Amino acid sequence: MTILVTGGAGFIGSNFVLDWLAGSDETVVNLDLLSYAGNLRNLASLQGDARHVFVKGDIGDRALLDGLLAEHRPRAIVHFAAESHVDRSIHGPGEFMRTNVMGTFTLLEAARGHFATLQGDAKSAFRFHHVSTDEVYGSLGPAAPAFTEQHVYEPNSPYSASKAASDHLVRAWHHTYGLPVLTTNCSNNYGPYHFPEKLIPLMIVNALAGKPLPVYGDGLQVRDWLYVGDHCSAIRTVLERGRVGETYNVGGWNEQANRDIVLTICALLDELRPDPAGPRARLITHVADRPGHDRRYAIDARKIERELGWRPAETFATGIRKTVQWYLDHADWVADVQSGGYRDWMSKQYGGGATA
Repeated sequence: MTILVTGGAGFIGSNFVLDWLAGSDETVVNLDLLSYAGNLRNLASLQGDARHVFVKGDIGDRALLDGLLAEHRPRAIVHFAAESHVDRSIHGPGEFMRTNVMGTFTLLEAARGHFATLQGDAKSAFRFHHVSTDEVYGSLGPAAPAFTEQHVYEPNSPYSASKAASDHLVRAWHHTYGLPVLTTNCSNNYGPYHFPEKLIPLMIVNALAGKPLPVYGDGLQVRDWLYVGDHCSAIRTVLERGRVGETYNVGGWNEQANRDIVLTICALLDELRPDPAGPRARLITHVADRPGHDRRYAIDARKIERELGWRPAETFATGIRKTVQWYLDHADWVADVQSGGYRDWMSKQYGGGATA
């Protein structure tokens, strides 16, 4: 038995591959282009493990996809591969359209061709699991109810628009062609192996280096935070028991303002690795807000709990402590991902004083 994972060297994808192989002997074929955020060091513990078959390649390469599906005949495809950083999508939306929209289209067509070759139990068991985001729903007011699976799509950035498009493609391939799909829309993930352009790892890395902690606007933007290990368990649950054609929202029940996240990280670092120069909250620097910045996201995850019995195991307090400790324990990984290209990007986005 085999599953095909796309984007399995990225943040969430690599955590999923590691989690999957920690609890199963089922082979994972891991397809990743190894763009700036893909990192094989995330999977170093699997070196020499025959259950992990890594293939460097693009989800937009139909010939490659057809060959992999014919050779390995996976019982499921778990689709993580995506460009995912809002700021990058604002500066360069083309790559997001190519990967998230056209890449997903190509993968769906390859999956449809593969599905047509299956028979009997193999055909009835096959699943295409599409991993998406709560950002497709747009922005919520301070007192508005959290996003449910019936919420109208209102994407506000090139990134979220590209993911909304991919969600619609997945739905259409199910209703038009009968492809057995599952979709999960998750809230903001955090945890080990998170590329330090996103809020939590950036704050940890900069604070440890004594550099400014750039906070957009007033810092009161609210997100629902989901520990990546909990996200992995949710995907396993949906893949195993989810109803074909359904969407499940996956959240952490942890709404937090960005400013409070940064203050929590500062307090944890002050406790775990004190800075002789003083409390790290002194490093907080407010920068100009980004265009179209959504004010609040919140996930209503009652459907997945009601139908499949899943709830997150981590609170934000337990998950953020584990995350901070992981970065303290893996300074070599942090140094490795801070390439010249990454430093150039951070300088462009936040200014020279906020680079990581």
